Amino acid sequence: MPKMKTKSGAKKRFKITASGRVKSAQAGKRHGMIKRSSKFIRNARGTTTLCKSDENIVKSYMPYSR
Repeated sequence: MPKMKTKSGAKKRFKITASGRVKSAQAGKRHGMIKRSSKFIRNARGTTTLCKSDENIVKSYMPYSR
C-alpha cells in the first residue's frame, strides 16, 4: 500500500496534543478589530482545542499524527 497523504493546510494550522486533542489558533482575530469588543479580543488570545466533531474531521486530514 502507498503512504497516505497529509493535507498541507491542516499540518500548518493544527497540532495534536499529548492527550490526542486538536489544538488550533483562535478564530476571528485576523482583521476588523475595531468592531470587536475588548473582552472578545482578550478572550481570544492564545490557542484553543477543537470540539469532538471538528476534531474527527481534522484527524482524518492528518493520518500519521496520532
